[in-house]
Amino acid sequence: MLDAVIRWSLRYRGLVLLLAALVLGSGTHLATTLPIDVFPDLDRPRVVLLAECPGLSTEEVETLVTQPLETAVLGAPGVEDVRSQSTGAFSVIYIEFGWRTDTRTARQVVAERTAAVLATLPPGVKAGMTPPASIMGQIQHVGLYRETPSDDPARDRRELRALADWVIRPRLLQEPGVAEVLVMGGDRKQYQVLADPNKLREFGVTLKAVEQAVRESNVGASGGFTVEPATERAIRILARLGPEPAKVLADLRLVPVKVGDGRPVLLSQVADVREGAEPKRGDGGVDGFPAVVLTIAKQPHADTRRLTERVETVLAEVQAGLPPGHVVRTDLFKLRTFIDRGLYYVAEALALGAGLVVVVLVAFLLSVRTTFITLTAIPLSLAVTAVVFHLVGRLTGADLGINVMTLGGLAVAMGELVDDAIVDVENIHRRLAEQPHRPPLAVVYEASREVRSAVVFGTAVVVLAFAPLFALGGVEGRLFVPLGLAYVVSILASLAVSLTVTPALSYLLLVPRAANRRTPGSSAPSSGSPPSSSASA
Repeated sequence: MLDAVIRWSLRYRGLVLLLAALVLGSGTHLATTLPIDVFPDLDRPRVVLLAECPGLSTEEVETLVTQPLETAVLGAPGVEDVRSQSTGAFSVIYIEFGWRTDTRTARQVVAERTAAVLATLPPGVKAGMTPPASIMGQIQHVGLYRETPSDDPARDRRELRALADWVIRPRLLQEPGVAEVLVMGGDRKQYQVLADPNKLREFGVTLKAVEQAVRESNVGASGGFTVEPATERAIRILARLGPEPAKVLADLRLVPVKVGDGRPVLLSQVADVREGAEPKRGDGGVDGFPAVVLTIAKQPHADTRRLTERVETVLAEVQAGLPPGHVVRTDLFKLRTFIDRGLYYVAEALALGAGLVVVVLVAFLLSVRTTFITLTAIPLSLAVTAVVFHLVGRLTGADLGINVMTLGGLAVAMGELVDDAIVDVENIHRRLAEQPHRPPLAVVYEASREVRSAVVFGTAVVVLAFAPLFALGGVEGRLFVPLGLAYVVSILASLAVSLTVTPALSYLLLVPRAANRRTPGSSAPSSGSPPSSSASA
């Protein structure tokens, strides 16, 4: 079979070189479209349950909230591990599934298992699933601050938080691949009703009555409908506050909290109504300015570099529409910078290895043509690897891309990519010098045929040495299998190049031109006999 491959390559050497050029071009193009990350995809399907338990101690959270939720999901289809963390008024439960479980399926299983338990939790407990995020989800930190602070720092902090919550965050969440945008810093605006105990006692008003009056003052209701000739009109009672802050405060102060003795008691008589900030834990700052910091988390399997580019574009559009003096800083932290730096160092090692291979070949072969023929195995093997990665990703849905591990596999294989081509070219060069009077095509065929067994078995031994890598499971398999795959595919691609492209190039470049002119159109026959110069194309 291998003899037939060599004969076909020599007979249709022009077609072989054309196909090699197409593979090189398509592989180079596909390499630019492959996803780029610092590590292979390590996103194990995971669902995170968060429960807010106001007023409960750590022991109560563990007993009344965490344990019932954990028990509900234990043994669910696909669940492999359940971990939890309980603190005062807060519970976090991590539910991990098998690698082959779809994220949507995992979330549906958790939702079904916990639906009945949520109804039995203590009053006031709110539990829910977090958005699906990557294990390396935090891709960027963005700062928002004001360059020229006003005379009211508290108002500046409220404006920054409002811009982050109502302008920047919704716009970022519209981008495909963004899982969540966490906002820290600034002051979240509140309309606060600060009751005065002395005045409550003076007017005979309870705190519960104040709370109920405030809640009922901001509702809308239906008043039914009216029937007119050929028309039916809906009636609505508009009793919501706002929208201007000054109007909200004015309306709140006029809310009656008690009616008796012929006159109502207004909210302004028993409480101080004002605009304030929600109590917060933690704050943010940029270069000494009070600021809001937004943490952008990506979805599983999202391309970090491309998503960062889209986020940068969105933030540039947002910056253009912000009020004067407000600045959006995008360089606080970028995971893309870490990815680019890691890939740069690995690619640098890859380039140095290729350069050393070139120097060694030139020094030992002492021939420009043989060196050129041998070096063609490197770009062609890398191009074939890119094509295979693209096809495997399209067929299986696996995220085979460019990362430290795949580039490391190529760097390890760099010195071996030219081994098969060197053996073939050296033998062809030697046989052509020893047999100058024989038909050149037959000499090239027989020289390639002589070494094919050694080339194939040598490659097979090297490939088998990496076979145990593919038996690894879990995180280890996810981390090292791409390295082994890149190495094995590139080595097998170099073997294919040595059996096809190398003989064709050797005949075109190593055979003297006079011999080529004497045997125009000569090619290898389809039978098992060696080629001859009289064979027709």
